[in-house]
Amino acid sequence: MGAPIAENLVRAGHDIVVWNRTREKAERVEGVTVADSPADAARDADAVLTILTDGSAVEETIRPIDSLPLWIQMSTVGIDATEKLSQMAEQRGAIFVDAPVSGTKEPAEKGELLVLASGPEEARTKCKPVFDAIGSKTVWLGEAGAGTRMKLVLNTWLVGLLETLAETIALARALGFDPQQFLDTIKGGALDFPYAHLKGQAMIAEEFPPSFAARLARKDANLALAAARAEGLELPLVEAVARQFEQTVDLGHGDEDLAAVVLTLTR
Repeated sequence: MGAPIAENLVRAGHDIVVWNRTREKAERVEGVTVADSPADAARDADAVLTILTDGSAVEETIRPIDSLPLWIQMSTVGIDATEKLSQMAEQRGAIFVDAPVSGTKEPAEKGELLVLASGPEEARTKCKPVFDAIGSKTVWLGEAGAGTRMKLVLNTWLVGLLETLAETIALARALGFDPQQFLDTIKGGALDFPYAHLKGQAMIAEEFPPSFAARLARKDANLALAAARAEGLELPLVEAVARQFEQTVDLGHGDEDLAAVVLTLTR
């Protein structure tokens, strides 16, 4: 996600310095300056944007940075990690904007992400040029932390849809249908939605180039479960889905697209 986000910011006229834990990945990003360290990347910056795998990766990256005027935290890290990162920002006197994004590789490349923004009112004007460059829609949800909470809500919907789609395709095959007939049957009706066709085609072909990795879907399902448990809420469907993604990873498909969850039913 970080590479297309950076490239869209460059196309919008911003001067971008990037750092990545794997330098070769940073060097493949077009139009940017590659830094040797997070501190070098943040030096003299008007804003620092983080989009990494999890909370510990974000914390490790931010810790050596002294100057942090505006921190836009776009990683999906869960509620506890977001609170910890917010405290880090406060200790540095930084404006902290919690703004995870919804979308996968293709929307990121097209600048069509959904930005779930939350933070102080004073940050909105400063963040608008960034969010306009990378997303098709920005929703401001309140104080920092609200963006993360809404991302967990959206991810609960997403992983449930994927597992239901996988089971529907598996059942169609078991009952003697070409699963494409299912997709053709719902097309244009009240039960239709574009994501079913996008991921359904991948499941039918059993080809899973990563748009959103299965291991990250597993992480997100577990973050949603942790948030629910903290509120005394059980999510039995998400618990089952998390187990399915765990099995997907165990089968060696963790770096493939999350649509590979169908392989837990067919292998």
